Parts: sequence; structure tokens; C-alpha cells
Amino acid sequence: LGSQQRRERLVADVRELLEEVQSGAVISAELQSLLERWMEVVEDAEKCTVLQGPLKAALANESESSESPASLSAVKRAEDLLVAPSHWIIGGDGWAYDIGFGGLDHVLATGQNVNVLVLDTEGYSNTGAQNSKATPKGATMKMSAGGNKAKKKDLGAIAMMHENAYVASVSLSADVNQTVKAFKEAEAYPGPSIIIAYATCVDWGHRAGDKAMVQQQVQAVESGYWPLYRYNPDKVTGENNGFELDNKRITPDAMDSLMRNENRFTSLQRSAPEYAQMLQNAMKDEFFARHETRKR
Repeated sequence: LGSQQRRERLVADVRELLEEVQSGAVISAELQSLLERWMEVVEDAEKCTVLQGPLKAALANESESSESPASLSAVKRAEDLLVAPSHWIIGGDGWAYDIGFGGLDHVLATGQNVNVLVLDTEGYSNTGAQNSKATPKGATMKMSAGGNKAKKKDLGAIAMMHENAYVASVSLSADVNQTVKAFKEAEAYPGPSIIIAYATCVDWGHRAGDKAMVQQQVQAVESGYWPLYRYNPDKVTGENNGFELDNKRITPDAMDSLMRNENRFTSLQRSAPEYAQMLQNAMKDEFFARHETRKR
């Protein structure tokens, strides 16, 4: 947040400098014109990027003397913030869903312009594949070898309850355009944002190995196992709730194919077929009901 405060100070210094110029202080016409243009687009990172090079050159060429405006030096010192800095917090589901959830919830509640990317591997991938609150029902992981009985936590739904945060769920290989759109919208949103990304993991034990990463992501979305959506509070109106479901059409039967290809599901099917069927059918029903609710 320190860089945000510094940039707010820079905006105030530029405004003060231009006011001093209006009162008779002298700076070059080129610098004055560039600063006025910058003030018009100060919240637009792309347009500020275009102006950054010419502005830095003009500031470097602007000589200072005892008669120079007092705020000119302050603007020169903060030229590294002519483009607003982009802040991203990146972590896995063990952090976001479990041990760091309280901190994540606090970040979203502050309303500050901070972006969060959650790489959801549906388990503690870095510490030995233990289950987390992102682990789906019916999957076997360490600490739940008999099949996870708990429903997967819906982190996106919790984030949307704040009503002040941009929230998206993406799967890069399933829909590149939707993923890029979500990142652009999150970056542009003037408040907290969170993107939850489906992240495949070797600990799942896919039959085709690591070459199946793309196939997994596509199947997860086509089956409704993983939703694609974007929620933008800026689009909320009396007739629009700001939510856009990007994978409206799903094929529920594709989830059976998805599970047959991953050892985390098939191991329970082999050791306790009836129990596996009960848990995994419940998971399918829950995901399908979630999709139908969001589709409305």
C-alpha cells in the first residue's frame, strides 16, 4: 500500500505544479502539455505507459533553479510511479482455502486495489499431496485415503459475498480468451480482485501423465466440474447482477470420463466401489446443481 500512497502523492504534486504554472511559475511548454495529458488519463495504465517515456525525458531536460516551482523536484523524485504499479498476490489452494484464508478475506474486505491469483491444485501439492478444503468430494489424498467426504469449499462464492471484489474462475487450456479477459478486467478493476485458476497436478495420477494437462483442463470445464465465470461489481445494476457464466453448456457425462482418467478418483473406485459411487455421484450432483443455479 506504500506505493499506492506514493502515487497519490505524485498526483497531488502534479496538480500543485500545474496550479503553480497557472499562477505564473515557468516550466517548458512540452512538460506542461505532457503533464496535463497525464492528469487526464492518470487511472489508465495503458495510456500512462504511452506517456511515460516522453514525460521522463521532459522531466530530465527540465532544469531547476531558485525560481523553479517547488513541486517540480517532488514530481521528478516520483517519476517511477507515472504508471500505477500492479500488485499481485499469488498462492495455492492450501494457502487461500485453508491456512491463509483469514488473511485473504481481510485483503478483499479492505477494498484496496490488490489482485490475488489462486493456483488451485485441489490439495497441498508442495508438502506431499495432503487434502485441503479445495479437495473435491470422493477424491483420495493423503489424510483422506478412504475418500474425502467434505464438499469442496466454494472460494469464489465467498469472495463474491463481499460485493466489492472482482472475482473470476478460469482454466487456461479450456478457454484462453476467457482467461485473458479475466486478467485484463481484474487489472483494470479499481479495487480488490481474485482469480481462481484450475491448476493441474501430477499428484492426481492421470493415466496419460503430464502430457494430459490440457486434456484435463478441457474435460473439467466441459463436464461442469470446473466453472468459468466473471463477476464485476462495476457492472451491477438494477437489472444486472454483474455475474457472467462463461461455460453455459456442459456435458455432465463427461465428468465420468474425467474421473476415470485420474487415480485420485479411481483408487477409491477399486477399493470401495459402492462407497466411491456414493461420494462421487454426490459430488456430480452438487456441481451440476451449482451450474444450473449460476446459469439462471
